[in-house]
Amino acid sequence: MILCIAVTAGFKNQSQIGNAYGTAVVIVMLVTTFLMVPVMLLVWKSHWILVVIFLVLSLTVELPYFTACINKVDQGGWVPLVIAITFFVIMHVWHFCTVKRYEFEMHSKVSMAWILGLGPSLGLVRVPGIGFVYTELASGVPHIFSHFVTNLPAIHSVVVFVCVKYLPVYTVPAEERFIMKRIGPKNYHMFRCVARYGYKDIHKKDDNFEKMLLDRLLIFVRLESMMDGYSDSEDLTVMEHKAKRSTRSLQLIEKAGGNNTMSSTGDLSYSSSQDSIVLAKSPLTGNSLTRYSSQTPGDELEFLNRSKDAGVVHFLGNTVVQARRDSGILKKVAVNYVYAFLRKMCRENSVIFNVPHESLLNVGQIYYI
Repeated sequence: MILCIAVTAGFKNQSQIGNAYGTAVVIVMLVTTFLMVPVMLLVWKSHWILVVIFLVLSLTVELPYFTACINKVDQGGWVPLVIAITFFVIMHVWHFCTVKRYEFEMHSKVSMAWILGLGPSLGLVRVPGIGFVYTELASGVPHIFSHFVTNLPAIHSVVVFVCVKYLPVYTVPAEERFIMKRIGPKNYHMFRCVARYGYKDIHKKDDNFEKMLLDRLLIFVRLESMMDGYSDSEDLTVMEHKAKRSTRSLQLIEKAGGNNTMSSTGDLSYSSSQDSIVLAKSPLTGNSLTRYSSQTPGDELEFLNRSKDAGVVHFLGNTVVQARRDSGILKKVAVNYVYAFLRKMCRENSVIFNVPHESLLNVGQIYYI
């Protein structure tokens, strides 16, 4: 509103306002026309002749208007162009820094095989409770986790790596929203959860994200115990087929970096991913194998309930992105000031998912890009 008032007050007459408005409308019409072409070809599956006819008819009307507006750029038509370029620069800075931050996390992630090679205790003190570690990675151990345990060698008895992904689909049904999988043997008590949302899914204030995660974790353990009870070879073949499908789907999530086009499937909750496959190769002691084989599903459910009663903690990475010292002036301004300001203006995941403040633990890090 302030920008509209400033633009209106800045013009000296109605003619310049009309030129600015006309330029903005014509640009919107041209962009809409060109975006309709891939929609007709890829979504509607229209014949290419119909696409050409639509494009020719639309441009026949729009190009004369566009030519007329070009002649009036110096008479007020420059305002929407300046505003468009400004927003383009802001979006480019946000996209560039976000991609660089994700690449840094991918490069600095810790191998899951190395973590599990430390044994069920992970070389740490396992305290009662459940720890949700939020990360943008669909595989591997995020750098914030290794950074935390290096400075404070203690972690909860149950660890769940939570990855929130926004898919290019309208909405994801609630029953298909969470992909839960186990990491390593049962006595490690480590899981990974991928929460998927569509671009129209709204996070309501009364939604309890923590409760949904805990309920999904308990359901997964129960379903896993039912799967372990299958002894028929045909049933095992079906389960192996589902595991292969889920593995390919999770690989697509990791390759896309959060912008994958994977379709929603309900059987992904039974998945065993690359992490689980790698874990089978990790060195285990004889005592670990004994505890793993002797643990029953009822004991694990009771253990999860006791850990839930002991308390839940959410680990979020409070990362600060800065430009390297040898970077240029433009990059330093874009990263250290523009991107930092945009990050402060955006809501954090703790606010989006209604994480209780008393259960929140931020792990600070500085990324140099």
